[in-house]
Amino acid sequence: MARSAVATTGGVTRDRILNAAILRFARNSYEAVGLRDIASDVGVDVAYVHRCFGSKERLFADALEATMEPSSLFAGSAADLAVTLARQIFARDKARGRNAVGPLDIIIRSLSSPEASRVLRKFTRDNVVHPLAKKIDQKIDTRAAVIIAVLTGVGILRNALHIDSLAEAEGGELEKLITQIIEGIIVTDSSSG
Repeated sequence: MARSAVATTGGVTRDRILNAAILRFARNSYEAVGLRDIASDVGVDVAYVHRCFGSKERLFADALEATMEPSSLFAGSAADLAVTLARQIFARDKARGRNAVGPLDIIIRSLSSPEASRVLRKFTRDNVVHPLAKKIDQKIDTRAAVIIAVLTGVGILRNALHIDSLAEAEGGELEKLITQIIEGIIVTDSSSG
């Protein structure tokens, strides 16, 4: 899901802080983002940012939640799951505006930070991999983690590295291929579990 990080006029201050944080985390490394900078972007005191979010780590986790919207990924039926997940590769296409953030934008900027990676790892495990494993009726997370790895890898190659052979629009051969891969990972035989 792409999220527009432009604060609306008269928006709730907490949402404006979150939107400013999303933009900062999507454009800069975790270490380069300061709560004072985010507060300044919104025109509030840094103490108010602390009061709303508690810490930079919590604000970062909330920014991940807002841009990835993992609960919406698993809202549909299990039969439609592969198609729904494959379409996530194209979410960045809808986030073309200057102030729009795609699902991988924050992740890419945060991978080199041990502190951010710890938050990202916990977020991914608890909010993406575990729920996906439950949705595909798996007792262990291996298949769910492989699905997320495929989606993340293709997304990075397509949207960050701009690999030409992955640049086609939604609804084409790439989406069909990714759907087939996900379906193949989901399908289990009686000897696996």
